[in-house]
Amino acid sequence: MDDQAIIDLYWGRWEWAIEATAQKYGGCCHTIAYNILHSREDADECVNDTYMKAWQAIPPTRPARLAGYLAKLVRNVSLNMYEKANAKKRGAGQVPLIVSELEHCLASSVVTDSEIVELLNEFLARLSQEARQIFMGRYFHFQSSELLTTYLLRDLKWELLGKTVLRPATVMGQARRAVPALRCFGRRGATG
Repeated sequence: MDDQAIIDLYWGRWEWAIEATAQKYGGCCHTIAYNILHSREDADECVNDTYMKAWQAIPPTRPARLAGYLAKLVRNVSLNMYEKANAKKRGAGQVPLIVSELEHCLASSVVTDSEIVELLNEFLARLSQEARQIFMGRYFHFQSSELLTTYLLRDLKWELLGKTVLRPATVMGQARRAVPALRCFGRRGATG
């Protein structure tokens, strides 16, 4: 079923909307939640909460891209659960590492959420396709270097004479090089 048909089911308040969403995007939502929480049970709970939030928000919201909308919802639900679970302790997941990688990136250059969104969109538009996928995989989907490398090899088919030319260390190097570039871009964007 295409996204518009699923959105129409939500607008018609048909409960099938949730089933159709689960069939089409359940795996993607679960992967995002699991990458943040590293617990299948918690990921399942977050995915179910995401379906409920989508049910409550559509209508009046009519997302332009259902996949992106759901990814944002499940990411936020998962991060909220992560924060509650780790209020007194640090987990072994990717979140503390990613937060430390990005923590000073935009702090002094932007003031509002809309400015951050605009700055990130401009920054991502200037990256190559593979650099953009690496950045989004690492900092939006919270993928580990090994998982990100696996996805890139599958999706981008980066092979040379049957030998893989991409290693996890290479992917993480590219992701980490994007952070100072974003910081510099943020300073230029903030000054005009």
